Amino acid sequence: MSNRIAFIGGGNMAFALASGLAKTWSGTITVAEPVAEQRARFEAPIRATADNAAAAAAADIVVLAVKPQVVGPVAREIAPALGDGNLVISIAAGVPIPALEGWLGAATALVRCMPNTPALVGAGITGLVANSAASAAHRQVAEGIMQAVGEAVWFDEERDLDAVTALSGSGPAYFFFVIEALIDAGRKLGLDGEVARRLTVATAAGAAAMAAGDDPAELRRRVTSPGGTTERALSILAEHSLSEAFAAAVAGACERSRELAEEAG
Repeated sequence: MSNRIAFIGGGNMAFALASGLAKTWSGTITVAEPVAEQRARFEAPIRATADNAAAAAAADIVVLAVKPQVVGPVAREIAPALGDGNLVISIAAGVPIPALEGWLGAATALVRCMPNTPALVGAGITGLVANSAASAAHRQVAEGIMQAVGEAVWFDEERDLDAVTALSGSGPAYFFFVIEALIDAGRKLGLDGEVARRLTVATAAGAAAMAAGDDPAELRRRVTSPGGTTERALSILAEHSLSEAFAAAVAGACERSRELAEEAG
């Protein structure tokens, strides 16, 4: 496979991916985006154009980075420009592989990805699933592209991406919600708002760094002294069924992801 890549859509995720790839990618990178202001964000060596079909025709790897509601028309537009051996990577949330195959052709090598917003700062994690037409080489290329903005995890079943969407796709919003709540709690205890924000964000970042290398449950036990402040706080959270609320929230998000996939398909 050659190394000519085209992004169809120049939004924030495409910008993050293209900019990350530009640091190490040895081939050409083209972004097709109809809005001039969006195109202006991309700098050399990234090329920008308003022509979707032309960008796809000149590429070996096409990344569909448009909004889910316009994936169908855009996929049909670029389908005639695709050649044998082309790889199409879709980062359109909720659009299933059977729908993509219907628009692009069943023989098209497809990898569907579910990235999350921390990819915008190079700290994302992406779930990936491939169709039967995608070879090991196609999978390797797709994984390398997504690793330009973070980690990549493969799944065998497309339905697993609904759980990925609920957990890591929507997950940043859950943590933002918790951060907001803790900042507000700090303010209510008399802390300056900016100080409460700094304390909360630094604590969240530090806790995440520790959890990356150890069992979160064990870490929690280590900082929970009997009769201490942490034990009191955690007991109150347990009284309010925080764990059950999170489980219900993630299950609800997963169910909604499946509904959206059915609507798109």
